[in-house]
Amino acid sequence: MFVSTDREKIKEILNSRYIEKVFPSKKALEKALLSGKRLRLYIGIDPTGPQLHLGHSTNFFLLKKFQKLGHEVIFLIGDFTARIGDPTGKLKARKALTEKEVKENCKSYKEQVKRIIDVDSKENPVRIVYNSSWLSKLTLEEVIKLAGKVTVGQMIKRDMFQRRIKEKREIYLHEFLYPLLQGYDSVYLDTDIEVGGNDQTFNMMIGRDLMKIYRNKEKFVITTKLLINPKTGKKLMSKSEGNYIALNDPPNEMYGKVMALPDEVIIPCLKLATEVEDEKIKKFEKEMREGKINPREVKAFLAFEIVKIYHGEKKAIEAEKEFERVFKEKRPPQKMPLFVAPKSSYPLAELLVNLKLCPSKSEAKRLIKQGAVKIDGEVKTNWKEKIIIKKEGIVIKVGKRKFAKIVLS
Repeated sequence: MFVSTDREKIKEILNSRYIEKVFPSKKALEKALLSGKRLRLYIGIDPTGPQLHLGHSTNFFLLKKFQKLGHEVIFLIGDFTARIGDPTGKLKARKALTEKEVKENCKSYKEQVKRIIDVDSKENPVRIVYNSSWLSKLTLEEVIKLAGKVTVGQMIKRDMFQRRIKEKREIYLHEFLYPLLQGYDSVYLDTDIEVGGNDQTFNMMIGRDLMKIYRNKEKFVITTKLLINPKTGKKLMSKSEGNYIALNDPPNEMYGKVMALPDEVIIPCLKLATEVEDEKIKKFEKEMREGKINPREVKAFLAFEIVKIYHGEKKAIEAEKEFERVFKEKRPPQKMPLFVAPKSSYPLAELLVNLKLCPSKSEAKRLIKQGAVKIDGEVKTNWKEKIIIKKEGIVIKVGKRKFAKIVLS
């Protein structure tokens, strides 16, 4: 496999807006990339949910650059570590997932990642591996030996563990095992580089230590920037909290979700969730700061770019038109789910659940009380109200983006 040592391309990667830090240093990594050796780099993602989101995309945009240089890219699906639960950022232990749940969650990961990086490239395909294939085979003796490579002092220094101690919250022994097993992934794969969000720095550095111990080898760690709301300081995309834009969201939903983002995150999303040229982003940033452009216009550009990445330009154009139709012209969508009504009347909360516009009656009641439910444009606030199905084509709207049409059986 030909490996490019083009100095300009290497500098472009190392100065990429996606990268926050390189361990031990950018200079050392630059030297390794200029050597002509084909490096093996990987990212690991635990399938704690069925969807990847825009926060993950930053890493794959970066890996795509390394793939184009000719380096080997590995996408590790942490189907074993997901069953332990990464304690990163958590003030309590994660809920354990079953093997069945994990397998179900990662079923479409390859398809989602393919929308960014050429997984099946003829010249340089991405290797997809599952860490259960080696971690599940470790004997108790091997796990004990592995645990003997890291001290309790090293683990307890971790920021979230310090917070738990301060707040008198429990720390469970299996949470110490998580970074050890993630670190062992690097040893088993004999990798040269690990890529991950900056919240994974501790785990990735444990892997770096283990590489030195087991293989007497320097492993580079590249931490990437997280999508953060600059006003709140909180993560913009979180699987565990359920607030995210998924890589496999339908085009109209994806476009609408981007348009619903607060103005302050437009530039961070352009920088970390797209491949738009740096100069164009700087221009938008300057014009917004000087009040020369409406943030909504830039957000519409962002929404279009994101839908284009995952669904193509044609779908992005359609999503843009549909958004204008529904939110600017206040008209119902051209396409919406149809519900064949076998009964002539339904209590409102029950109807919303049947239409799959709400996951439960309690959620339906909450939304109705908030005035978030409309039937043919009329706001409904009584969840007990019986809705009489007298005609074809009744349109029900929940919130800003959920619609359904009722047809008679």
